[in-house]
Amino acid sequence: MRLVVIIATLGRKEQLARLLNHLERQERLPDEVIVSAPDEEHVEVCESRTFPLSTILGRRGLCAQRNYALEHALKRFDVVTFFDDDFIPQDNYLRLLEEAFQDHQNWAVVMGHVVKDGARTAGLSWTEGLQTLATDHQQRPVELNVVDHVGAYGCNMSIRAKFIGDLRFDERLVLYGWQEDIDFTSQLRRHGRVVGLSTLRGVHLGLKMGRVSGERFGYSQVANPIYLITKGTVPASFALPLMARNMAANLLRSLWPEPYIDRRGRLRGNIAALAHVLMGRIEPEFALKIGP
Repeated sequence: MRLVVIIATLGRKEQLARLLNHLERQERLPDEVIVSAPDEEHVEVCESRTFPLSTILGRRGLCAQRNYALEHALKRFDVVTFFDDDFIPQDNYLRLLEEAFQDHQNWAVVMGHVVKDGARTAGLSWTEGLQTLATDHQQRPVELNVVDHVGAYGCNMSIRAKFIGDLRFDERLVLYGWQEDIDFTSQLRRHGRVVGLSTLRGVHLGLKMGRVSGERFGYSQVANPIYLITKGTVPASFALPLMARNMAANLLRSLWPEPYIDRRGRLRGNIAALAHVLMGRIEPEFALKIGP
């Protein structure tokens, strides 16, 4: 099988360079890595001698950048793997991934297990991420556990390329996206299973640099799930509880916000989006009109 890794990046060129170096340790090397960035300012790539590396420039926004990379990759590869630029895969990740797709022809999407997710905290440093992976690797072997999901977590997800066809990430989900991964991969369930594997391991650093403002993100926390419900790609039973949990967390923690999360900005964005929804205005791209 031919396997490509796509990395969309913004404002994290040093982190990107670390990840590309780290990917050279994979037991099964990617047949190509494609880096998608708005311009050269966001890219600092090291020359790789172990796998082909391509850099494509000119699109901004997570969905747009991933789509641009897909245009360059689809016809040439059997498996498309998306890694966030702050995701660190275990060294056996791609080898086990290829075996999974070979052994299970009815699997359309596969995602790995995030050993530790810095997106839920202040974030992890590169050193902390490597230490976490090393500790995880030293523990007893992980038993294979396969779990079906509505959609995949975008920090590490892989898709059987022949099922993608004309499907693309919805560019109405602007900037950081938010639920664009669930929207995209949930539509692939008509071709096969969307599964998470316990044996595919990695750490998501959850870096805060390169992300959108609290108010913009808060708007997307409400507008995007409602939009995807009306679009019919994400069930209300999944989207509404997610939206409610985020709004509740922003409301309660706005009194004593964490130093690394703009809870009050997110809450303002939540309220603005909710007001738009109540007026019948479902417009996820309105986040672009909110101040940076």
